[in-house]
Amino acid sequence: MVIDILKIIGAVGLLLICIGIIIKKRKNQDISFIFGGLLLLLYSVYIKDWVFIILQVVFTLSATYDLIKNLKNN
Repeated sequence: MVIDILKIIGAVGLLLICIGIIIKKRKNQDISFIFGGLLLLLYSVYIKDWVFIILQVVFTLSATYDLIKNLKNN
């Protein structure tokens, strides 16, 4: 049961990142990237893939930085 939930969490994370690519509003795009990245991070911790974990941390931090930078400029 836990396995299925975490696979669904990972799939939703990937879906949010894909939606973020399509979204044109920068703020909403960054939010989609952040939540998608966090969900994929949970899945990568579950599968214990250190490369994937590090990449997801960097991706999520980059999206967070971009959101903060854009909020300050507006």
